[in-house]
Amino acid sequence: MKRKMKKRLMGILRFIILALFLLAVLAPLYWLFITSFKTNAEINSLEVTYWPHAFTLDNYQKLFEVTEFGVYMKNSLIVTLTTAVIVLLLSISGGYALARYEFKGKKAVLLVFLVSQMIPTILLFIPMFAIFGKMKLNNTLQSLIILYTVFNTPFCLVTLRGFFERIPTSLEEAAWMDGCNKMQSLVKVVIPVLFPGIVATFVFAFTGAWNELLAGIMFINSNSLKTIPVAINAFIGKYSIDWGQMSAACMIALIPTVIFFAVVQKYIVQGLTQGAVKE
Repeated sequence: MKRKMKKRLMGILRFIILALFLLAVLAPLYWLFITSFKTNAEINSLEVTYWPHAFTLDNYQKLFEVTEFGVYMKNSLIVTLTTAVIVLLLSISGGYALARYEFKGKKAVLLVFLVSQMIPTILLFIPMFAIFGKMKLNNTLQSLIILYTVFNTPFCLVTLRGFFERIPTSLEEAAWMDGCNKMQSLVKVVIPVLFPGIVATFVFAFTGAWNELLAGIMFINSNSLKTIPVAINAFIGKYSIDWGQMSAACMIALIPTVIFFAVVQKYIVQGLTQGAVKE
């Protein structure tokens, strides 16, 4: 009887902890959602309202009429998807090499990749700005793609190396016995087995590029080349903040990521548990 009571109390405690966690996560999103449908007068009033008194779509309408938010969305998608694909290709090739081959300086290479994650990225902006200036890449989307690739590749490469190491080499050896070369065994055998881990790595590179703000502010000057984080930051003025349009912009910016995660969520879960089978 005491054991059942203890088990029930532990279940209630876990439920309360989970509910508090969900509340902490969802409350800001809910407030962002309702603010995007409020009028400026209601937003700026001293009264706290948990649902709009006057439900309006003006913030969304002004977002596309006054600003070029559709262009900002396109720029973010171009930069983010291009960066994620490049990072993934570099991570697959580099991670496979680090996992399967032994060469002089291998540990030093891994150490450099790991140490690079401890360096604040803002320290790289000044030298990169000078380099891009000489290459005439400042104020271009290419500069952001290069920067985001440099920022995200080390972590993704080391992550995929761990996934490759958990795949038994016997799978590749069996493919070699069947006549495949190393590239064919990688493409036809290893990558399909590693697909959940590859998706998880792609998601990390995608979110890292989609949410980045500082590089966009420093390297992009033209309004037509702004990405979504930079455009949202522009709603913060010197003396006021347009909370309505900012909230509407944030809600629209969430749509591609929500759709993306909804499609690949099962692969992300599989990728997190990859490597449960040992050779």
